Amino acid sequence: MPGEKTRKAVFAQPDWLRQVPTDRRFPEGRLLFTGCGTSFHAAQTGGDAVQALELVLQPKREADVLVAISHEGTTHMTRKAVEAWEGPTWLITGAPDSPLASASDEVVVASPEIEQSWCHTASYTSAVAAIAALRGEDVGRLPDAVEPALGQDVGEPPSGRVLLAGAGHAWPTAQEAALKLREGAHLPAEAHHTEQLLHGHLAAIDETVRAYVLDGPRAADAARALEVLGCETTVVPSVHPVVDIVFFHLLTLAAAEALGVDPDPIRTDDERWKRARAAYT
Repeated sequence: MPGEKTRKAVFAQPDWLRQVPTDRRFPEGRLLFTGCGTSFHAAQTGGDAVQALELVLQPKREADVLVAISHEGTTHMTRKAVEAWEGPTWLITGAPDSPLASASDEVVVASPEIEQSWCHTASYTSAVAAIAALRGEDVGRLPDAVEPALGQDVGEPPSGRVLLAGAGHAWPTAQEAALKLREGAHLPAEAHHTEQLLHGHLAAIDETVRAYVLDGPRAADAARALEVLGCETTVVPSVHPVVDIVFFHLLTLAAAEALGVDPDPIRTDDERWKRARAAYT
């Protein structure tokens, strides 16, 4: 069935989260996190983060330890970033026997298996929880918080342009939510930092945009402005990045089903998109 792998991973999250290792801690010193795509969004939940290409372009950074995130351990640009980094490297992954694992000093296996859907969900929340645990957070409550979140009503799914806004600990979630809707439902979704949204970006927003604002700093101001423009706007509660993203996993599944889209391959099975990838890989 279309979306079967994505749906399986989404609803496996409580089980996967219960298997996140909690017996290790990051070393003392300044940490710098890196990754690409979903892994970069996970990286941002850890603190200071830089996209892998930016680290390759400027590897000299004020940090002591690099923490790379890559679920399959094969991401080309993340590998280049690790190679460019001169200090110790930790890797958070689902693949202990991978090129990135071989290139790293310490490897933390965050997930019990490699996610089969290309629209990564459970591997994202596992990585975010692993980062939190390595920083000393008690993540034991997260599986029990995610379980009821999987039963929430996300409402009528969007079918056109979507706006996601967030700030603080919700900013990575807004970015990841936009990526899920783009990958999984092929929707033109865009992520905005809540404060940045209020500084010029509103000029390109109108009543055709479906908006979701993660609760937090300036969320009420952003929601009011969007509603004045005629946008249907939902303020989504924000408690923790692992829990918050579940709303958007469910929204992606609902939108994909409504639009007749298979979220599993994220168009890797389409010849046009294969040619596009071949143009740069």
